[in-house]
Amino acid sequence: MTISQLHLDHVFDNPWFEELQTKAIRPYTSIELFAGAGGLALGLEKAGFKAVLLNEFDKHACATLRKNRPQWQVIEASINNVDFTPYCGKIDFLSGGFPCQAFSYAGNKQGFDDTRGTLFFEFARAIQEIQPKVFLGENVRGLLNHDEGRTLATIKNTIAELGYTLVEPQILKAMYYQVPQKRERLFLVAIRNDLADQVKYQWPAQYHRVMTMRDAMFAGELFDGNVPLSQGQLYPERKKAVLDLVPQGGYWRDLPDAIQREYMKGSYFLGGGKTGMARRLSWTEPSLTLTCAPAQNQTERCHPEETRPLTVREYARIQTFPDSWEFMGAMSHQYKQIGNAVPVNLAYAMGRSLIRLLNQIESCQPLKTCV
Repeated sequence: MTISQLHLDHVFDNPWFEELQTKAIRPYTSIELFAGAGGLALGLEKAGFKAVLLNEFDKHACATLRKNRPQWQVIEASINNVDFTPYCGKIDFLSGGFPCQAFSYAGNKQGFDDTRGTLFFEFARAIQEIQPKVFLGENVRGLLNHDEGRTLATIKNTIAELGYTLVEPQILKAMYYQVPQKRERLFLVAIRNDLADQVKYQWPAQYHRVMTMRDAMFAGELFDGNVPLSQGQLYPERKKAVLDLVPQGGYWRDLPDAIQREYMKGSYFLGGGKTGMARRLSWTEPSLTLTCAPAQNQTERCHPEETRPLTVREYARIQTFPDSWEFMGAMSHQYKQIGNAVPVNLAYAMGRSLIRLLNQIESCQPLKTCV
């Protein structure tokens, strides 16, 4: 069975299409932290959320947000300098892909105080000051086992200390949510304690097939037209000559042995597959996870047919950004913004699941006071 045929047997009983009909009972207000270039925010907006504020430190990402959504309030500042107390009791939902950092475990409590000095602490402070009904945290899958599980344990303890019930975290594979990419992300959904025992969160259903590079680049189910032309990096002459020899879907081990040794140098003798090196993508598979630059030696993402890195718009398509979404800054900054983003279609699927949760809450909402 090919990857594009995966889950076809579930197409007729798949709730994906039912979940697509999800509509918010009323406009749900949201704040997003670490907003980046807007992948998560765009998917949440499509699901029905109304962004009240977005916070991002990177000036190029902020320029991207302002260019595409002039009506959004974008605060370009370190989260450490943002006061969220004016929003207490006024926001339904908070989200953010906080960077994963090591915590100090000197204390015995391993809760809120033990996260001081990290960006998760600032995320937790925002939760404490805003008191949203629900919040979403997003991170790399490595957080699950970071520091032998102690980092996630501290995060869980902090969430409990803040007065929220955490749904058991899940790793979602983007390729099961209409994203032509093998990206995996860890999601944490938490519900305020005064609401948690009255509702039940359900993770989004998977789509009935896996999208491929062909779906990303050509008119069809994902996009109305072929990928637009745009700027992109180029390989040095020798590197291009080597990658010319790599077949579609192949990597460095598909090269002649003498060229393998030349290209890999000392890495040739080391263990591990290093499957990202001299890697050419395939039309019939999803892309490998995009990185912040398309031509790094360890993470090659060569075009399936042409011997070149993916262009900016090809990058954006793989992340399911609409072609109308413009990225600001130099080309390297645009690649970085796209590579760091949550895929829009994955965010849209998560957004629909969160709208359903808030619709449940709407019918059983007690008064919450802020202190």
